[in-house]
Amino acid sequence: MNTPLIDPFARAITYLRVSVTDRCDFRCVYCMSENMTFLPKADLLSLEELDRLCSVFIGLGVQKLRITGGEPLVRKGILTFFQRMSRHLASGALKELTLTTNGSQLERYAPQLAACGVRRINVSLDTLDPAKFARITRWGRLPQVLDGIAAARAAGMRVKINAVALKGVNEDELFTLTDWCAQGGHDLTFIEVMPMGDLGNEDRLDQYWSLKDLRARLAARFTLTDLAERSGGPARYVRLEETGQKIGFITPLTHNFCESCNRVRLTCTGELYMCLGQEDMADLRAPLRASADNAVVEQAIRSAIRHKPKGHDFDYSRQTVAGQVTRHMSHTGG
Repeated sequence: MNTPLIDPFARAITYLRVSVTDRCDFRCVYCMSENMTFLPKADLLSLEELDRLCSVFIGLGVQKLRITGGEPLVRKGILTFFQRMSRHLASGALKELTLTTNGSQLERYAPQLAACGVRRINVSLDTLDPAKFARITRWGRLPQVLDGIAAARAAGMRVKINAVALKGVNEDELFTLTDWCAQGGHDLTFIEVMPMGDLGNEDRLDQYWSLKDLRARLAARFTLTDLAERSGGPARYVRLEETGQKIGFITPLTHNFCESCNRVRLTCTGELYMCLGQEDMADLRAPLRASADNAVVEQAIRSAIRHKPKGHDFDYSRQTVAGQVTRHMSHTGG
């Protein structure tokens, strides 16, 4: 077995998030500008190249592969990529193949994803109010997403809801979302909005709702028990004793999770970001296309991991958006 990937801070890299496209059929206000200019399709790695890169990472000890975008299910032919990745599940080299989606295409793809070995998925859903959903996503329709979630459950997949905490937008739905997830058997994770990309008229500071405050509101109604478990990602979890459900908190601003970071992000153009909150990246497309020898790609990956930073620099504490990165979340992968 190849020597596993260990970063300079003795963290083993076992989790790879792969953006297969920067395109999306929504234009969420915290993720994209309404009039986005997307990458030329010629700039994207082919599905065969993504397969090769992911397979090298799996050979180096990556055990969890999360497919993201943009919206991954709008990528033409994406099911063939999932089908190819399922061979690593069958061999036992890969422990989990999953994706994060906006849910718009789930009704169509859920049975096929389940057949590829996808057992759980994350669906981004910030509100259960149709009018508010249309404002947040700009182009989305809530019933389409709810039908997709139902299709995923019918196909046997477990669904976790990811909700971005947005001040003045979904604060009043804290308990509505919590109760709906409890009734549907969905885990729920809240995420602090992150300072990424130029969003035109959208003000990050105005959007920011601290999860410290959100958790305090939950604690006023429920008994919260901290859980030691980790899902392989950055969330910290509690159990609501009254309902038995699990609630996660992803808090890059109020309490960062960098000390246990085990992941890197690969973009659809072959850029490897060692940290979501830093601009430093490594180009894997050039060595991938320069040689058919995977040893060259492996060397480039190992070199990149040696530059993984200790943590990010996101900060709202001074009432300004410090540590902002210029690329959109859709570029790096949600």
